[in-house]
Amino acid sequence: MESTINPTVLVVNCGSSSLKFAIVDPATGEQYLTGLAEALGLPEAQISWRFGDSDKQKANLPSGANHTVALAYLEEQILEGKPELMKSFIAVGHRVVAGGELFSQPTLITDEVVKGIEQCIPLAPLHNPAHLLGIAAARRLFSELPHVAIFDTAFHQTMPAKAYIYPLPYELYKEHAVRRYGAHGTSHYYVTTEAAKMLGKPVEETNIITAHLGNGGSVSAIKNGQCVDTSMGLTPLEGIVMGTRSGDIDPSIVFFLADTLGYNIEQVRDTLNKKSGLLGISGKTSDFRGILEGVDAGDEQCKLAFDIYCYRLAKYIASYYVAVGKVDALVFTGGIGENSMPMRAAVLKMLEGFGYVESPEANAAARFGNSGLITTAESAKAFVIPTNEELVIAQGAAKFAK
Repeated sequence: MESTINPTVLVVNCGSSSLKFAIVDPATGEQYLTGLAEALGLPEAQISWRFGDSDKQKANLPSGANHTVALAYLEEQILEGKPELMKSFIAVGHRVVAGGELFSQPTLITDEVVKGIEQCIPLAPLHNPAHLLGIAAARRLFSELPHVAIFDTAFHQTMPAKAYIYPLPYELYKEHAVRRYGAHGTSHYYVTTEAAKMLGKPVEETNIITAHLGNGGSVSAIKNGQCVDTSMGLTPLEGIVMGTRSGDIDPSIVFFLADTLGYNIEQVRDTLNKKSGLLGISGKTSDFRGILEGVDAGDEQCKLAFDIYCYRLAKYIASYYVAVGKVDALVFTGGIGENSMPMRAAVLKMLEGFGYVESPEANAAARFGNSGLITTAESAKAFVIPTNEELVIAQGAAKFAK
């Protein structure tokens, strides 16, 4: 069987204490292997993986294992006895959240590119350092392969200045590149192309609003196949309510926290990034599934968190009608977007004025990897489209194969 494996790309996506990996055929999208190393740097570090549709396997990593150890385990243990799969690698694709204005395309990683990613750390302080750890480890272990960075911010580089410039002193943009950059670009790009297929339209004639909803989340306005606005900003903190991030707030809250409550800058950063959002409102969990369980159990704080999340999301979607004009469809994607039927129903209810009417049966069916139209035949169209960032990364990296 393995002798028939097509050329593949090893996709690496590093978080501060995690490493997602996949082996993807960039031509067909087939995923030969998917896996996750988590709790890296902690005593309980572990790794799990699955070949194709086979059962998931798990193993403990050495206490305190880092990204290098996780990648070495992939090479030496998980892929042991699968030489044809190893030989199929033509490139390594790395997800990088922030490329600023430096990078707007898939980019072959060199030492100079690494320096550029380092320069963008202030734009994604929770993400870029982790990506750099994974890049360094993978370049050592797979030194014979081209390594390619795929930037979450790249898809949003088509935004006009009126969408990305903040109403701040202009020299902050000119001298320090303070502007909106966005994130989740690979996901917004992928579902845009898929939505065009479902609509039967060329991508360049497709106008949609995309909502990528996971623990982090963002909404994008897509006009004629290109991003013209997006909810995340200079960093991934701006925008809708997220798992632990506040999203949009009055900037003066920062001054109140500092001047009145005595917070220092690290406490402010920690509060807005790690203690707010669904976790902050509910006081219990950042996981949307936990919020829904709380709602079902009659927990008032979880109900408030759910209501705020849906209301602010619906407001963002409604505002992007200004950016897009005639909207062909609304698209939900990401872990929450693909699976939370109650959230989608609530948001569509709030958007009734724009012509959306939920089909409860279709909404219930579009879960757990199933895509489809979730509105009635006479309604404005809303789709659920499972995202596939790994495929976008693999296809971008494959362009640099030797």
